[in-house]
Amino acid sequence: MIHIHHRANDSSPLSAQLDDESDTAAAGAALAKALCAGLVIYLRGDLGAGKTTLVRGALRALGHDGKVKSPTYTLIEPYLVSRLNLYHFDFYRFAVPEEYLEAGLDEYFDGNGVCLVEWPDKAAPYIAAPDLEIRLTVSGPGRRLEALALTEAGRTCIRKLDSELSGTPT
Repeated sequence: MIHIHHRANDSSPLSAQLDDESDTAAAGAALAKALCAGLVIYLRGDLGAGKTTLVRGALRALGHDGKVKSPTYTLIEPYLVSRLNLYHFDFYRFAVPEEYLEAGLDEYFDGNGVCLVEWPDKAAPYIAAPDLEIRLTVSGPGRRLEALALTEAGRTCIRKLDSELSGTPT
């Protein structure tokens, strides 16, 4: 079961306790309903925190029924789903930030797709700034999700996410 900790205002983070992997996937499904083209979302968390599980939940909710794997070795996994071009990035293996430039990934951040980025700090300062940051941390047997909006597009997304997770209309 997902336990929501309601936000004080639009500038405070959304916080939720996710009891298990299915809750993490369900949070991803809720996120899918809040996505719009042009969003850049940083996914933060240690190895095994559930970042790819969250993305898998979003992709399933958007109608993708194929395999969803972490792009640790490929850097990017593109998905054309539902109404969106969704790009899942993982920069964990970057030794230096310049590898982002050498890979020529800027074109994906042109505002037409949704970019979900694991390990964004490995590409800083070259990567586009986020609209939303989602942090997943291990918390007992489950996970803690914190989402913080950093732009107006991010605030719109987080309001929808909050509504989806809590089951209240926006």
